[in-house]
Amino acid sequence: MKQSRRSFLKDSFAISATLTASRAAFASEHAQSDSPKKTATLQKADYKRIATEEAWAPSELLDTYRKMAASKSFDDPGFVAMWSRLGSRAQLIARLADIDEGRIRDMDAAGIDMQVLSLTSPGVQVFDSATANSLASTTNDAVAEAIRKYPTRFAGLAAAAPQDPPAAAKEIERGVRKLGLKGVIINSHTRGEFLDDPKFWDIFEAAEALNVPIYLHPQTPPPAMISPYVERGLESAILGFGGENGLHALAIIRSGAFDRFPKLQIVLGHGGEALPFWLFRLDYMNRSARPNIRNGAAKLNRKPSEYMKENIYVTTSGMAWAPVITFLQSVLGMERVLYAMDYPYQYELNEVIETDNVTISKSDKKKLFQTNAEKVFAL
Repeated sequence: MKQSRRSFLKDSFAISATLTASRAAFASEHAQSDSPKKTATLQKADYKRIATEEAWAPSELLDTYRKMAASKSFDDPGFVAMWSRLGSRAQLIARLADIDEGRIRDMDAAGIDMQVLSLTSPGVQVFDSATANSLASTTNDAVAEAIRKYPTRFAGLAAAAPQDPPAAAKEIERGVRKLGLKGVIINSHTRGEFLDDPKFWDIFEAAEALNVPIYLHPQTPPPAMISPYVERGLESAILGFGGENGLHALAIIRSGAFDRFPKLQIVLGHGGEALPFWLFRLDYMNRSARPNIRNGAAKLNRKPSEYMKENIYVTTSGMAWAPVITFLQSVLGMERVLYAMDYPYQYELNEVIETDNVTISKSDKKKLFQTNAEKVFAL
């Protein structure tokens, strides 16, 4: 997509002039929406429910995604398939754009005390470098404004543009030090490139130096791997997201990034994108697997499972199922699993109740819902 930063911001994303009005319009529509479906009663808890993978995006950016998908001006079949479908879901779009009263009402209805907000996939990562850098800065300012308005209800992650790693590192530092954001959101691959390539490691260096985590959120698989998914309608959250992001996370582990940045912490949603279930096999097969040719990494200092247990946190987003949650806690540790709702994509009160009812001790349940998130994101 060939657009100058100036024309893009003027024509498609004049957020500084229109964001307030857009929020009001979306909030008005949102106010008429239904509460989450429920068949059971939400109980008052003696812990805070902090939801850690909660999406947002300004309405102008969402409109741009829809236009790009409709015109196919961005050559990415997964993006086109996803936003051709999501773009028609008016209530979802309204909820994504609202980081004001409408979202607070939804949180109250579901018993959520705080959301950690992150720019929805694919974020700024589908644009040219100049546009992506500008949008990262503008959206970080916008989410910081919402946090200032609702400091006990919202925290946020800083968007960054991997297209320009040094600029991304500077924006991460600005987001954390100046705006008070609590980590970094990277929506997985950037135009088909993964972070296991050392050319992106300015981002890892910045996050480690600032002692903030990177939330590695999936998007649809890149063109090089998308065809079997698109042909079967599996390109998005049903399977494509997990396949794409699980590959990305494992590639980072096998690149030696955690040997280079031993204090770096990465958060994976959706139960760790299936990697925790593969730990035994990953360790076994890694002994004879070929090196990562992207960076020539040879032998790792530790087993893949050890990096998973020491450098990776996982969330329950989209996985409100007791057998999965307790399995994750048993193999990674109670301190490594965080609650997430995956709002607004999976806004279901029954899933909050299901997680409330997981059979674990009160102290461990508080870790799941509250104290692990407070530690990871310094809340």
